[in-house]
Amino acid sequence: MVPIVSFVGKSNSGKTTVIEKLLPVLKAGGYRIAVIKHAAHGFEIDRRGKDSFRHKTAGADAVLVASPTRMALVKDDPYAGLARLLSYLSDMDLIITEGFKSENYPKIEVLRAERGGRLLCTDNKDLIAVVTDLPFPVNVPVFGLEEIEPLAEFIAARFLR
Repeated sequence: MVPIVSFVGKSNSGKTTVIEKLLPVLKAGGYRIAVIKHAAHGFEIDRRGKDSFRHKTAGADAVLVASPTRMALVKDDPYAGLARLLSYLSDMDLIITEGFKSENYPKIEVLRAERGGRLLCTDNKDLIAVVTDLPFPVNVPVFGLEEIEPLAEFIAARFLR
């Protein structure tokens, strides 16, 4: 099974920014890494007028758009949790999720002072680290918002070696 680490935190806490900085550092190790972003309010990747949009609008339950180097899948699939999504990524070395705070996977919480300074994952057995701009007394490793290399080393040691 592909290891999973979830980045969680309040809206606008910096989760995407931390992941964006972390990915090139981990990729430099030669790893294949997927990111699953939880879009609680829905999303659209198709554009009106494109063939794939037209196929979906006409009633296709799934449309897979493929080029020589990329693919995108739009599929009607009642959301059954993160476990259902993982089947699409079995060829990865690591899956990073953004969100999914209710799922039972190892979590790294991103916490910034300007977003309230309180952990979401209090009493959470899945919390493995905190990335923050605050001095924070917790029983897991704490990384500063710019300590990407040490964070990458922590993740690699725990999930990739």
